[in-house]
Amino acid sequence: MANPWYVLHLRPRSEKKVAEYCKQARLSHYLPLRRQTRVYQRRRVTFELPIFPGYLFASFDREGRLAILKSNHVVRILEPGRRRELLHQLAQIRKALRVDPGLISCSALRSGRRVRIKGGPFLGVEGVVTEVKGTTQVTLNVDMVGQAVMVHVDRAFVEVVD
Repeated sequence: MANPWYVLHLRPRSEKKVAEYCKQARLSHYLPLRRQTRVYQRRRVTFELPIFPGYLFASFDREGRLAILKSNHVVRILEPGRRRELLHQLAQIRKALRVDPGLISCSALRSGRRVRIKGGPFLGVEGVVTEVKGTTQVTLNVDMVGQAVMVHVDRAFVEVVD
């Protein structure tokens, strides 16, 4: 049986350190990162930033929990009420990041219609639709951290999920 997944609330700016710690301890983990490029004195520098600052998703048993707590970067371990839903939401974020690695997080939306994208580069991704300034945007929520990722989609590629 696989270990359950948890949401780790971390100290500020320690997401990559804890991800490396999980890798060394051979613990399954997921840290969604986005790429950002900046220009410094005519040099282009690309770096990766966490999409959800202060959070990391990890799967571990009792021994793994102790190992993670010993890292001294974990503020608390959040246990999701609906683990399947958390894994589904993370899978949606992973799909969207494969298409556009520069996605930015926003606050999660409660209202709106639940949709699935039926065409284009985000094919199969599910989320909540919103319309901002005439463009259709689909928000991919991660309820446990209260944040989301917003993707721009052509209106023709969106279908309502019951």
